[in-house]
Amino acid sequence: MTNAAPEAAQARAARIAGAMYLITTATAVFSEFVVKSSLIVRGDATQTAQNIIGSERLFRIGIASDLASATGVVVLTWALYVLLRPVDRNLALLAAFWRLAEAAVLCVVTLNSLVVLVLLSGADYLKTFEVSQLHSLARLALNAQGTGYNVVFILLGLGSTVFAYLLLKSRYVPQVLAGWGVLSSLLMATYALLSIVFPSATRLLQLASYVPMGIYEVTLGSWLLLKGAKIKSSSARAA
Repeated sequence: MTNAAPEAAQARAARIAGAMYLITTATAVFSEFVVKSSLIVRGDATQTAQNIIGSERLFRIGIASDLASATGVVVLTWALYVLLRPVDRNLALLAAFWRLAEAAVLCVVTLNSLVVLVLLSGADYLKTFEVSQLHSLARLALNAQGTGYNVVFILLGLGSTVFAYLLLKSRYVPQVLAGWGVLSSLLMATYALLSIVFPSATRLLQLASYVPMGIYEVTLGSWLLLKGAKIKSSSARAA
């Protein structure tokens, strides 16, 4: 293996990470703002159930989109670990564990959407329940999924904070961008934790906490995909 091999692997990993940032952002936005926002009606379990029954295919596509996001996070985590392992292996491993835990929890909370489909399927064994009860149970499953996202965002924020710190330390990307990543990731994790303790937090505060993270991921993903990471050779790092 030549000395250039590790840098070449890092360069490939940077491009892959950039692509995964953009793909996972797109799938998450589609699931939340195209599927869920169009089907879920706040405070109306019956209308929500009717919307899902009438647009079952769209709802199933949303589930597939959530699973694609989880898969993309695994690939993204691997790529970031390969890229940042030479900077600090232990911290890169810690960040990777947090992001992999995020993907695992995301898969678990996505199961609630499948439960919703079962509850609204009209199966014979569900006829012991009133229709209104099934609608309420389906809405309960959706609420549980929404609450589970807070756990997802805490893990995402923690892992992203460490990865952003390593990017800041490595100078692989502009320091302003990496610094923004540290702050926005911490903000997301903090708000998600506070949402569990104080569930009455406003929607405006939620957007103020999550939008900076979205800007960071799209910007970083575009930078890594188009420009790559500014990786020094092994000899240069040794010097």
